[in-house]
Formats: sequence, C-alpha cells, structure tokens
Amino acid sequence: MIKTQVTTEPLDVREHEIAVEHRAAGAVVSFAGVVRDHDGGRGVVELEYEGHPSAADILAEVAAEIAADPAVRGLAVSHRVGRLEIGDVALAAAVSTAHRAEAFALCARLVDEVKARLPVWKRQVFTDGEEEWVNCP
Repeated sequence: MIKTQVTTEPLDVREHEIAVEHRAAGAVVSFAGVVRDHDGGRGVVELEYEGHPSAADILAEVAAEIAADPAVRGLAVSHRVGRLEIGDVALAAAVSTAHRAEAFALCARLVDEVKARLPVWKRQVFTDGEEEWVNCP
C-alpha cells in the first residue's frame, strides 16, 4: 500500500502510521519534519512552502521507488505547502516492514530522497523581518 499527498491541509503522522499497517509488519517507523523557530542561528517566525506543479507526481515517483523494496509492507508520505506555523508538520512519512532495522533504514531513505528531489521551496521570515528562499533554483 502506497499513499502520497502534497497538500495545504495540516498533516497527521498518526494517520500515516495507520495507513501503513499490515498483518505481516512487525515494525512501523514514522517521521515528522516539524517547523522549528530557528535556522542558521537566526530566529524564524514564519515559513511558507511553494511547490512546483510536478511535486505530487515526483513525490509519488519517490514513494514507488522506495516501496519497490520487497521488505516494504506499506508506505505513506505527504508534504505540506502554503503558510505554516512554528510546530506544524511539513513532512510526514511512515514505512512498515517485518523488522525494525529495515523500517528505520527505508524510512530514512524515503525522507532523504523526498528532501533531495521534491521541487518544493521554502521561504523563511526571520525575527528581524528579513526573509530568504531555501532550496530555490
């Protein structure tokens, strides 16, 4: 089972965990990428993610590549776009496998691949009023 989503709606990691439940899975590993209040030693007050129109397709492609591993019993991953507050979940992921080592490794690989390939750019607003775009071509 594979579930992917690029959305403006709040993300719930527990929903991702439930989505990957499987009778053969002895391990479910999840990840929440949460908006923090600092970056590079500077205070952050606001964050906005902007996604390319291809973002949903690329997220599905990455998910399918990871899910092709025979150890995967279920995989769910979502990325949020739009304006987010400190503490909001920007990236949610969950992977289920028969054993924990595989689940940890595959979830880490999923998150790393999403971060490397997903065409989503981040605008940060700092406490001093300055802003910057991150991961922008």
